[in-house]
Amino acid sequence: MKRLHTISEFHAFRHLPPPTHPLLSVVDVGSVPPAPPGEEPTSLVLDFYVISVKRLRNVHVRHGQQPFDFREGILSFLAPGQVFSLLVADETQPVEKSGWVVLIHPDFLWHTPLATSIRHHDFWDYSLTEALFLSAREEALILSIIQAIDQEHQATLDQFSKPILIAQLESLLRYADRFYHRQFLTREKANHEVLARLDALLRQYFDGRDLAVRGLPTVQYVADCLHLSPKYLSSLLRVLTGQTTQQHIHERLLAKAKEQLSATSLTVSEIAYQLGFEHLQSFSKLFKTKTGLSPLEFRASFQ
Repeated sequence: MKRLHTISEFHAFRHLPPPTHPLLSVVDVGSVPPAPPGEEPTSLVLDFYVISVKRLRNVHVRHGQQPFDFREGILSFLAPGQVFSLLVADETQPVEKSGWVVLIHPDFLWHTPLATSIRHHDFWDYSLTEALFLSAREEALILSIIQAIDQEHQATLDQFSKPILIAQLESLLRYADRFYHRQFLTREKANHEVLARLDALLRQYFDGRDLAVRGLPTVQYVADCLHLSPKYLSSLLRVLTGQTTQQHIHERLLAKAKEQLSATSLTVSEIAYQLGFEHLQSFSKLFKTKTGLSPLEFRASFQ
């Protein structure tokens, strides 16, 4: 694994000219020379943000443990400290690549609102397999913003340069948010299949006899079962249903609790234990927060 701490190190590693600005760079993917045989590391860790619109052919990309195909034009994001790798699929064939990459060192964002707000965008924690597929119009818009960033950061620096660049970066991130939400809505069939799989998964989990031993399902567990990242799954569910993954888990939990309270003679303590709660108080508090009634008050309403 190779770690690159600065944008200048990245340029040197990729045999590119030194960056115009040490904390911000826009790279033409097509201009990056191929790595000499044996020099490409197994994986890379970058200590800066990377926003990419690119196509790669004859290259295998991995983000963490997930493989990804860059043959289509997509918008992807890497946050500082995330791991990825690029491997030539067939060394007898040429590597085809095009597109643009924006590199942003966190130090560039100091003393700006974007320094804290940038990580509020969920897509930094999406897997590369959940990158954004752009329409031709969307790709043209994103590329126009990137080209504006490129022109501005190469111009003579003055008191207006940084505010303009920050505004352009914020615009790029906001459009990415908009297009992700569009993707959640327009990929209706695939997304509703996720909802159906989620419902089946939670029903099976809460109907299992070993729930008391396994405990409540976590968001990470549910996302892993659905082969999605936790952030992407919650973002998708918020757009489709208005609820997060955790809220869906609680909904299924409450449905099971209401069933037990209304149709069995089990004590509240026994029900809490069967539902994976170690402490009765935790179960009772969650139940009342969600329903407005204590478990005993809910049971009494059926008598």
